[in-house]
Amino acid sequence: MPISDFQVVIGLEVHAQLLTASKIFCGCSTAFGGAPNAHTCPVCLGLPGALPALNRSVVEMAVRTGLALGCEIRPKSVFARKNYFYPDLPKGYQISQYELPICEGGEVTFTLDGRDHTARLVRIHMEEDAGKNVHDVSADGSSGVDLNRAGVPLVEIVSRPDLRSAEEAVEYLKALRAILMALGVNDGNMQEGSLRCDANVSVMRKGASELGTRCEIKNMNSFRFLKQAIEFEARRQVELIEAGEPVVQETRLFDPDRGETRSMRSKEEAHDYRYFPEPDLPPVIVEAALVERIRAGLPELPRAKVERYQRSLGLSAQDAGNLVADAAVSAWFDAALAAYGAGPEAAKKVANWVIGELARLANETGEAPAAWKLTPARLAAVLRLIDAGTIGGPGAKQVVEEVFRTGAEPDAVVKAKGLAQVSDEGAIEAAVDKVLAANPGEVEKYRGGRKNLVGFFVGQVMKEMRGKGNPAVVNALLRRKLGD
Repeated sequence: MPISDFQVVIGLEVHAQLLTASKIFCGCSTAFGGAPNAHTCPVCLGLPGALPALNRSVVEMAVRTGLALGCEIRPKSVFARKNYFYPDLPKGYQISQYELPICEGGEVTFTLDGRDHTARLVRIHMEEDAGKNVHDVSADGSSGVDLNRAGVPLVEIVSRPDLRSAEEAVEYLKALRAILMALGVNDGNMQEGSLRCDANVSVMRKGASELGTRCEIKNMNSFRFLKQAIEFEARRQVELIEAGEPVVQETRLFDPDRGETRSMRSKEEAHDYRYFPEPDLPPVIVEAALVERIRAGLPELPRAKVERYQRSLGLSAQDAGNLVADAAVSAWFDAALAAYGAGPEAAKKVANWVIGELARLANETGEAPAAWKLTPARLAAVLRLIDAGTIGGPGAKQVVEEVFRTGAEPDAVVKAKGLAQVSDEGAIEAAVDKVLAANPGEVEKYRGGRKNLVGFFVGQVMKEMRGKGNPAVVNALLRRKLGD
């Protein structure tokens, strides 16, 4: 029976590192990097006698996340000890939440193939991160443990098994990432592990009502890996069923080099972790006044911003979606538009540059918008130079790249590199005459009805003028000379 006769069923558990300056239960830094074990203290190392103290900002960010996702905020939630033993867990247990999480319910809506889909949430809870096992850290190939990440605050966002394809899972995660970044609670940096997810995957025959046995794929930190892992796992489970073999519930890892999942351990259930209330932390009481204060301060969320960009600025759904995928990029776009001018025409011009050339340069350099030397005001200055006819498209591209890399002022770059385009009719007419005289055959064909040859003539004139001819003047003179 082919895989098309089966339905894949997916639920995601997303771990989002919160943007606090200090850890969840101590004052150690949450900054990424640093020498191994430099950001540690007796509390996050789990030394005897050290007591945790809850970081208030973690609670506020968890509430902020829950409100944005339509969750019910519990007035009273409880931390619990999740007991398991692994080298990167110094206490031998993780402080998390179990029976009484801070947020319950909620949903994430995302768009795929022009249609809206909604995945329901089970819960959002607060917990501390574990450390990190580091392998091959010395010449002898030995391993070590870096506990800088131990105690970093997380929210875990658990969905119901509502996703029905790898593509849906990816779009769900993209939508959730955009929301978390817009809220300012997570930086969305999957490469550094501040946003990662586990996927619970099962398959069932189409038309069946009973879900199949699920396997959990741990710690995926890219959209591409998530898609590849789910697709491989679904095929693996279908092959087992077709061979008459059972699907064993287990935890698996994804190997990106081989594009496959492999068994890690048998799947634990709640009783395996021996949860019990954390004795060193009191219940978390969230007052209604705090909830309402946080609700009143929620920003415009990505879906609302996409709708506004389409409705008020005339942007396409695709362009609007690309801009709001990163809150910092959409904020940069808003600032550039404010500096340049209002209206759909201005918005389309700014969006084209942000989505196109700026995205390319940012991808090459790895720089976030806050680090771009091409400020919103400088892009507005480039666009005004284009509008004035001072530079054309090719010249503008060179200016943008130079300003992006050096921070120079656009008009200074134009002068230094001699990029100002020529609008003088006399100089352009001389180039037009030369091109027409050199191509009598093409001139005859054009006058005989081959009007598409105008592009050839424009290209030849621009080549003659080393790309500096004003395209509008070039086109006008060509058509006049050719008898149009």
